Amino acid sequence: MTPIEISLIVFASVFAGALFGMYLRALIPKHHLQENTENVIKLGMGLIATMAALVLGLLIATAKNSYETQDDAVKHTAAKILLLDHMLSNYGPETREARELLRRTVAARLEAIWPEDRSQRARFDQPEGAVAAQTIEAQLLKLSPRNDAQRWLQSEALRVGREIMETRWLVLGGLGSSVPLLFLVVVVFWLTIIFASFGLLALRNSTVVVVFFLASLSVAGSIFLILEWTNPLKV
Repeated sequence: MTPIEISLIVFASVFAGALFGMYLRALIPKHHLQENTENVIKLGMGLIATMAALVLGLLIATAKNSYETQDDAVKHTAAKILLLDHMLSNYGPETREARELLRRTVAARLEAIWPEDRSQRARFDQPEGAVAAQTIEAQLLKLSPRNDAQRWLQSEALRVGREIMETRWLVLGGLGSSVPLLFLVVVVFWLTIIFASFGLLALRNSTVVVVFFLASLSVAGSIFLILEWTNPLKV
């Protein structure tokens, strides 16, 4: 499911919980909603709200770490690709074919991950990228250095190429939501109970309904941001 779909489900659950609480208020006998009972409800919901806040804070921290890791990996890969192209350029005209293949491969990867048509989903499982990397490495191994400078450039280019591939596999391995589904379900359940208690203690009028709507929308928006932050490459 996409982050938008999950966020809509969260919004529907939380807002429905608030409306259900308002509905229950009309059914429960008035003597069950005396001050002492309301205090107990507030204490119980305060405990659940504290747990929900802690878990949401943990989710935000996890999403932040995931974003920073993937962002650093993309920047690191871009810098290494520029360095590799610069080394091949300094080596000499013998690397022209390898440089052209490198540029075509990078252009294809950028189009696959960030397509111009926003309706298309990002594609990461492209075996052509691995094949192109192996081809470039094979072309570098076939080079015949004529001096110490070219020998150094050849060895460094091979090292940088391997580092680019390692980073690529690390990024691919980190794709997918790092937020466990069960974790998210429990948080949404807690939030639904909390909003149901709000509805149970609130008077039934249009102003309260609007406030519940905006609050539910805000909660769904926070979940959406967490999911999007967790997978920045799928934006």
